[in-house]
Amino acid sequence: MRVLTSIRALSDAMERMHSGMKGDMDMNASDVAALRLLIIRERQGRSVSPRDIAHHLRISTASTTKLLDRLVESGHVERRPHPSDGRGRVVVLTEDARHAFFRVFGEKLRAMRTVAMEFDESELSVIARFLDDLSGAMDPEG
Repeated sequence: MRVLTSIRALSDAMERMHSGMKGDMDMNASDVAALRLLIIRERQGRSVSPRDIAHHLRISTASTTKLLDRLVESGHVERRPHPSDGRGRVVVLTEDARHAFFRVFGEKLRAMRTVAMEFDESELSVIARFLDDLSGAMDPEG
């Protein structure tokens, strides 16, 4: 039960952090989730299509178009031609959005890294496996 209580506390803390980001960046939850996906995929060297965003957020293509129109208008993202499929499009963060995201989120990331550094690699491996398995159990399609 202690682990489940700790997971609930972590979930609550993450929700408060994301709510703060929404207010600081003047965005709704879907907008912030889309930016987070773009940041994660960018760090992995992977492109993001509008379809990827729709799948990740579990929203329709029409809703995705509205979300992207809003993020383009606010200067957070750009739509660009797909690098290998001339008919496709990719979505990329603007430099301003990247800086705003890390300005708002950077302190939290540093604090999370500080906590992670208190564990050795084998401990982190077990923790990562546990969290990955738990995420899969909670969201098999994720």
